[in-house]
This record gives sequence, C-alpha cells and structure tokens, in this order.
Amino acid sequence: MALQPPSGLTELNPQQVAKNYRITKHLADVYRLWGYSEVSPPRVDRLDTLMAGGAIPSTDIIKLVSDDPIGLRPEMTASIARAACTRLSEIPRPLRLWASGTIFESRQAAEGGHLIEEKLVSGVELLGSKGITAELELLSMLFEALKTVKLNKYHKPRLLIGHTGLMDLLLSKVEPSIKDNVRKYLIEYDRLSIEDIDESDEIKAELIQVMECRGETSKVLNTLKSIYGDQEVIDDLMRLFTQMIPLARGQDIDLQLDPTFQPHFELYTGLVFQLVCRGAASPVVIARGGRYDNLVYKSGEKKDQAAGVGFSFSIDEIRELMSEELESEPVEDIYLIAYGKTSNLEKALDFQRKLHNEGKIALVELEECNTEDEARFRLKARRCNRLEWLK
Repeated sequence: MALQPPSGLTELNPQQVAKNYRITKHLADVYRLWGYSEVSPPRVDRLDTLMAGGAIPSTDIIKLVSDDPIGLRPEMTASIARAACTRLSEIPRPLRLWASGTIFESRQAAEGGHLIEEKLVSGVELLGSKGITAELELLSMLFEALKTVKLNKYHKPRLLIGHTGLMDLLLSKVEPSIKDNVRKYLIEYDRLSIEDIDESDEIKAELIQVMECRGETSKVLNTLKSIYGDQEVIDDLMRLFTQMIPLARGQDIDLQLDPTFQPHFELYTGLVFQLVCRGAASPVVIARGGRYDNLVYKSGEKKDQAAGVGFSFSIDEIRELMSEELESEPVEDIYLIAYGKTSNLEKALDFQRKLHNEGKIALVELEECNTEDEARFRLKARRCNRLEWLK
C-alpha cells in the first residue's frame, strides 16, 4: 500500500512549486520597491507568542511535544511583532518588513477530529505609525501587488473592508451585559436574534439598518454619519476611500464596506479587510489584513508608540485561481546535454559547467543515446526545451 501524507496536507509537484516561486517573487519585487526589508520568523515558536496576546485560541495552534510550550505558527504577524519590539527595537520607525513562508492551521474535520493544513503565504508589516497614513500606504501597496497577480473580470475581485471602531459605534448604545451576544449576532448577520434582544425598538431598528447597509462605501458612510454624527473613524474611512476608489476602478475591483465584518482571529483593532475572488466552485480569499496596535503593545512596545498594520497573500489559493494565466508565462530555457558513443559523460559534465557559468539551466542525460533523434525524444521526458548534442 502506497504511503500517503497526513490528512489535510498536500504534496506539491515541480510545476506547482515553480508557480508558487513565481508568484512569491513577483510580490517580493513589489515589496522591495516600497522599501520593505525581508525577515524570516521561525516556523516553531512559543505558545504565548503564537497566541498573539490571547487573540488566537490555543485550540487553533498545532502544539509540539517539548519541555517548553511551543507550536507551529498559524500566522506570522505575532512573531514579527515580537522581533520588532526586541531585536529590531533600535531601528527608527516606521519599520517596514516583509516575509514569506508556510503557516499551519488546525481545523475541525467533517467526520470529527482535526485536520492540519499547511499554507504558503507572503505579506508585509508596517510598524510604528498610528495614523490613517499607514493604512493609505498599506492598501496602496496591496493594489500595486495585485497587478502582479493579474486578476481578470471572471474572478470578480472584491475587497471587503470593516473596522473595529465601527463595531464599537454599533454597540455604543447597547446594554453592556448583552454586548458580546449582540456583536456575535451582527457578525453572523442574524436579524432574528437582533429582533429578540432586550433593547428598545429604536436601538434594534438602528442595528438592523446598519447591518443591512453593507456594500457601496459612500452609501454606508453616509448612513453611519446620519445615525452617529461626526466620528473620527468615519472621517478616516472617507479619506481612505477617496484614495482607494480610483485605484479599485482602474483594476476592476469592487470595494465594499461592512460595519459588521470581523475576521476569525481577534488579532485586529482598527481597519480589517480581505480580498475575495470568484473561484471554480466557491469564493476564495486570496489576501487579508488590518491594524493590530494591541498586539504590538503586548509584544513589548510602549503604549504611545505601539502601532502595526499588515496584510498577507495566500500563495496556494492564488496559484489555483490563476493556473491558466501562469501557464502562459514565458518558458525559461532548460538545456539537456546528451551524448552518443563517440563522446562520454565526462565531456557532458564539462559542457554543463560551461553553460552554468553562463547562468543557463542545464542537466546531463546520464545514459548515452544511440542517435540524436533518440536524444530529442528524451528532451520532453526530462522537461527540457533545448538540446545540446555532443557528437
């Protein structure tokens, strides 16, 4: 019986690995243009770091057997924030960092038990800037990076944006003892439960009105302003969308504001967003991010300087979404060096070194070929497109 990988994990073939490399490289080229420096957080870290100050439940972390409480990272932001507040604390702010690598998620299987999912991600972190200017840079760079992904109209890309400050506004008139329940109902879009809460009809009507006004950004902001008056969070979002709307239109990306949108991990305290695309069978989230000032504070930064925003792309999701577009990219020359009875492997290896010195990809056919036609037949089998026949 053939051995299989653990349930939930996949083995990538060379073509998938090559596509992942190309996507990651294209994104990294954008990060570098914006002045971001690469870091490499550990795949294994302490549980108190991986839990991000309580924002990530310990049940979502894959734990390892060790004398110390350690586990596999479910995301990279917490480890990078810790490094920024310790080893990188002397570097002037704002601090611009990027990283790519694998993360490990634990989820409930349909038949019970847990599945481990390994995912390749690439993203950036901007630390040390509290104002809306950080979000302006972050989302502007997100749109620039999206150009390398080459989305098209079929994918119907939609950037869904929320803000924890908007959720606070929605809950500001709600009785404190039921706020947690109301928050859950709003996130789950549970109108019936909202109608059953022990609050005035006026408050319930406001909650339902805001919950149902998600969508076009200016309409949502105008509705919020009519209910809650002048608020800093609303003014900041108006400034943000003034910058983002032209960029989104230029790339056929639908911008949507949802006051009740909150991510799975309670990592963010401020702007939150995710980029959703139409997939073959269901919607696919290819990027997510937001502001996480509290995490930076819990990582050791002073309260008045604790600030961080970031996003990450899911490389595996992008690879599957863009399989046809990636196939159409120019194919790199790969040389196969083959030889007949009048030559030998040693001469082939000498010629291979010559090609390598010229920066060309070249591999040697280890067994001699009877004819050049036989060598050409082996060309495709070796996944090469250029033949060097040594007579």
